[in-house]
Amino acid sequence: MALRGALRRTSTWLAAHAPWSAWARHNTAFAAAAIPPALPVLAGVTVLAVLPGHNPVPLAAALALCPLLTPLQRSRFRSLLGLDVPPVVREHRWWTPRGVGERLGSEAMWRQYGYHLVVSPLAALAGAAVVLGWAAGGVGATVYGWIWLLPGRGGTGTPGWTGQYDLMTVAGGLALLAVPWAAALVARLDSLAATALLGPNRAGELLRRVEDLAQSRAGVLDAADLERRRIERDLHDGAQQRLVSLAMNLGIARATLPDLPPEAKAVIDEAHREAKEAIEELNSLVRGLHPAVLEDRGLDAALSGIAARAPLPVELTVDLAERPGPTVEAVAYFVVSEALANVAKHARARRCSIRVRRVMGDAGTDLLRVVVTDDGVGGADPASGTGLTGLRKRVGSVDGTLKINSPLGGPTVITVELPCVP
Repeated sequence: MALRGALRRTSTWLAAHAPWSAWARHNTAFAAAAIPPALPVLAGVTVLAVLPGHNPVPLAAALALCPLLTPLQRSRFRSLLGLDVPPVVREHRWWTPRGVGERLGSEAMWRQYGYHLVVSPLAALAGAAVVLGWAAGGVGATVYGWIWLLPGRGGTGTPGWTGQYDLMTVAGGLALLAVPWAAALVARLDSLAATALLGPNRAGELLRRVEDLAQSRAGVLDAADLERRRIERDLHDGAQQRLVSLAMNLGIARATLPDLPPEAKAVIDEAHREAKEAIEELNSLVRGLHPAVLEDRGLDAALSGIAARAPLPVELTVDLAERPGPTVEAVAYFVVSEALANVAKHARARRCSIRVRRVMGDAGTDLLRVVVTDDGVGGADPASGTGLTGLRKRVGSVDGTLKINSPLGGPTVITVELPCVP
């Protein structure tokens, strides 16, 4: 059964790549279709070489036609090979002064000239060779038929020619087997050249795509930060105020109704306690979303609040001549908050220092540098699940960098640099 399957696959493959197959026809048609678009350039070069005085007018006319040949070549690839070579996007029309200057200064235009002046003539010559190969192979494989048709050459007893005709028949058959592969090679090489020269610059497109994605991500981050601020305001002005009012009413009821049964007083006391706990939890939730003090008074005041609530002494130094963008401020705030939480939970430190200032990066970029140092036991590892992985992701969301220096025995130094957005 395995042998039958292998034989079936082999026969299928041979049939798909036979000289009479659709694969051979499509590649041959594509190779032959390279001849007409190359004729203007070939004619210009030929006339330039033949005419006395080397008149450059024919070649100049051929060069002028090259931009018009590009859509024709793209159509050839699309219709015969199904290969879509995308056009180069231009900002200005070609007949405007800006359009002319844009094209003359564009490397994409000179890549297209390289295709039309070098690759296209070579592809045309290869296509002509493929067509001639089919013709020579067909004539050689059927040489005995042609002898039979020629007057005075019929029959099989012509002396001195039988061996030569046999050789021509074998050579023709081999040519018919080889030409489809030659056509496929021509199609493959021409496709690679067209993709590289007629289409947009791959590196430039990737760079433009990266810039678009960076802008889109920045917009998403700003929108998310704006939404967090809206939720924080809604909670602060709505649910939080209602809970405060409820706690106040329960406290008033407890103080002004001394004659209530003990069971009712116990219920009021429990409700009053739970209302205050709910207010504290909501305050923590609001600070986790976006603290109001960060938006109102800036990073210095917001970090001062974090330092005051920390369970260990924190030395805070903030040196900012001007505020960075709101998204960068939010990232810096949450980085410090999470770093202090990690210090309190894992470091067994006695004190901690936080320094925030704006510096100039190596590439001349304006950076917000945050340095968190503790005197704990050290050994912090982002892979150990201590929250440092979350820090790295949060910093990376704005293209920032995070460096951790935490030898065993301490101290641990976390340095974060965030690009400032004015």
